[in-house]
Amino acid sequence: MVDGFADSERAVREPEKGMSAGAQAIAAVVAVGGLALALWALGETLGQGSGTSGPATCEAAHDTKSAKSVTGDQLCTALNRPDLPALLGTPDEYAQTADGNVSTMTSADGSKTSTPEADVDLKTYSLRLSLSDDDVPVADMAAFLGVTAQRRTVLGHPAVLYSDRTIALSFNLGGGKASSGPGGVARSLLVARDAKDGGGFYEVSLWRQDFATPDDAALFRVAEKVLPTVPGWREG
Repeated sequence: MVDGFADSERAVREPEKGMSAGAQAIAAVVAVGGLALALWALGETLGQGSGTSGPATCEAAHDTKSAKSVTGDQLCTALNRPDLPALLGTPDEYAQTADGNVSTMTSADGSKTSTPEADVDLKTYSLRLSLSDDDVPVADMAAFLGVTAQRRTVLGHPAVLYSDRTIALSFNLGGGKASSGPGGVARSLLVARDAKDGGGFYEVSLWRQDFATPDDAALFRVAEKVLPTVPGWREG
């Protein structure tokens, strides 16, 4: 999947979630996500992968109950749409893995924050859709992300476009060893839940399997098609 890795290895990429706007996860979550993809790669090697049965459907086994109105399964269903490959500019590809879950972070004061999210992986691109249901407006997040963040508008909602880094996770399927290193660039859009930016936002992230810079136009196409189908989206 990645240049520079031995044939006996499979490599997967995940955003450096410790640096993401929501800051809702820790390194262990990245490792778990990467392991799930590596196990899919192992199944493909043994002739049991999703390539033998067509595009992947959303798996909700890890979608734990949450007080939020939107679940990871619902986000996965919205993201894993039939025209997703065409929106990405790769119409001949299909979803190889698709998953929804709810991750939980415990703060120093003991309070817990749950974040529903979904991941879909194709041959060229990987995507993540998440929801932050707090009171933080996108305008405040733009200031937090620094001078490189670009203020945009998506379907009449305030938005911010920014870059993040990915972590490359390599799994030696024969030796049972794993290693990590710097990956490529992930491009992400924070989009306010309502046109008045009253708090809370969706985050759509896109990164490539070959470490190349993702196509911003593809990211916007996906956001504009997917977000109106997520429960709780408010028209601008």
